[in-house]
Amino acid sequence: MEETQRQKKIAGIIQKDLADILQRAATDGGLKGTLISVSKVSVTVDLSLAKVYVSIFPNKGAKELLEGIKESQVAIRYELAQRTKHQLRRVPELNFYLDDSLEYIEGIEKSLKREENPIENRDLLDKRKKS
Repeated sequence: MEETQRQKKIAGIIQKDLADILQRAATDGGLKGTLISVSKVSVTVDLSLAKVYVSIFPNKGAKELLEGIKESQVAIRYELAQRTKHQLRRVPELNFYLDDSLEYIEGIEKSLKREENPIENRDLLDKRKKS
């Protein structure tokens, strides 16, 4: 089912403010050089739950940082409520997920840059076929 205009508007507000909150928290917490961005927010129809997809660069400490974000979810939601009090009556419950699409794209690029390129060397296709 497609998102309504209201869902899209609320998701956009949450995405913009959460990105600022998370990046500021990372900088204040001593994680200079770490880039945290909110790649996507989707809100349920009843506006009670928001799925927040977070992209973290560099990737090496992403899982630990996501766990820290989940642990301080109450404080993040409170800060978001303070920022959006004139736009939203109620801030949805936030569920954070790691967006690993950058990692996926990087893996595809690495496989395409290998010496074993099946596009240039057709003999490799026989090796890759399932038996």
